[in-house]
Amino acid sequence: MRRILAIVLACLFTGPTHAQSKPATTPLPAKENFHLYLLMGQSNMVGRDRKGMDTSAENPRILSLNPEGQWVIAKDPLHPKIGAIEPGIGPGLSFATEMLKDEKNPKVTIGLIPCAVGGTPLKRWVKDGDLYKQAIERAKAASKDGVIKGVLWHQGESDTEKPENADTYGTRLTGMLKDLRKDLSQPDLPIVVGQLGEFLALTPEKFPCAATVQAAIKKIPDTVPHTGYADSAGLGHKGDKLHFNTEGAKEFGTRFATAMKDLQKPKKKP
Repeated sequence: MRRILAIVLACLFTGPTHAQSKPATTPLPAKENFHLYLLMGQSNMVGRDRKGMDTSAENPRILSLNPEGQWVIAKDPLHPKIGAIEPGIGPGLSFATEMLKDEKNPKVTIGLIPCAVGGTPLKRWVKDGDLYKQAIERAKAASKDGVIKGVLWHQGESDTEKPENADTYGTRLTGMLKDLRKDLSQPDLPIVVGQLGEFLALTPEKFPCAATVQAAIKKIPDTVPHTGYADSAGLGHKGDKLHFNTEGAKEFGTRFATAMKDLQKPKKKP
C-alpha cells in the first residue's frame, strides 16, 4: 500500500524537465513540418491596439507557445500581460497567415514563439541580458518539437531617448544578432528587422534620437548577412503616436512575411 501511494505521489509532483515536455493542447505535426519563428522586441511586437481582437479566425495550422510551455492554437494577444498594460494585436499572427499562403506543403504548421516585452531597451536583449537568455531558453525548448526557421525583431523605441544609446544601437544590435545565431547553432538563420513607426517624429521631445535608431535598423541588412528589412512606411498609430494600430500591425506582419520569404528562397547557383 505504501509503495502504491509513493508511486501516486511521484506522478503528481514530479514536474517536466523542460517547457516542451508538457503536453500540447493540440496535436503537433512531424518535427520537420513544424516551422518555428521567434517574436522578439518590445511593445510593438507584443501589440497594443485591442480593436478587433475577437474577430480573427483561428487556424489550426498556426500555433503559439504559451507561458506554460504548451503549444496552443494561436490567437491574439499572442503575448501574456506583463505589468499594467494589456497586450493587443501585434504582427505575429498576420505574419504566420501570410507565410502559409504560398506554402506548397499542406502538412506544414507555423509555430510562433512570443518573447517580446513592452518598454524594454536593447541592453536587456543583448547576450547575457535577461530577455536574451529567456528567448534562447524558449527557442531551444521549442526546437525539440520543430525547426526554427526565422526570427522577427522589432525594438528600439526605448533607445531613442538618449544619444549614447541611439549612437551605439546599430553596433549592439549587430552583435546580438550574431550571438543569437551562434547560440542557436544556426549561422544562417533568417532574421527580419522591422522599422520603428514613422509617427515617432510627431513627438520629437519624447524620442529625440528616433532618426538615428531608424537609420541603424535600416542598415542592418547591409552589415549582417542573411537579414531582411520590413518597412513601416505609411502604417498608422493607435492615437498615442507610439504604437501601431490594428490595421498597421497586421500589415506590418505581412511585410515581415514578404521579407522572410525572400530570405528563405533557395540561393541561385552562379
